[in-house]
Amino acid sequence: MDDLVQLADDHAAKAAASPHGRSAHLVVHDGVLRQTVIALTAGTSLDEHNAPAAASLQVLRGRVSVTIAGRRQELSTGQLQPIPQERHGLLAHVDSVVLLTAVTN
Repeated sequence: MDDLVQLADDHAAKAAASPHGRSAHLVVHDGVLRQTVIALTAGTSLDEHNAPAAASLQVLRGRVSVTIAGRRQELSTGQLQPIPQERHGLLAHVDSVVLLTAVTN
């Protein structure tokens, strides 16, 4: 069993030490299900990219914005957002860690 608090701590530290300001770890890989912890330093973004078949984003710590079709949705610690099947991006306003749950084809 993985401890999400410990993973968040570990990857926040790795993101802080990374020249790219991010770190990720695949926590669950079960058939089409993927869960990934992603840590981003303040100001770091994930450029717009295609969405998987189904996905959600839960903020484990910090504050991020998800941009979908030009609309920005701000999320903070504890919030959960479904990700529609549209291109989207992610921006960390402060040092942040999220849990991405995705179902792939």
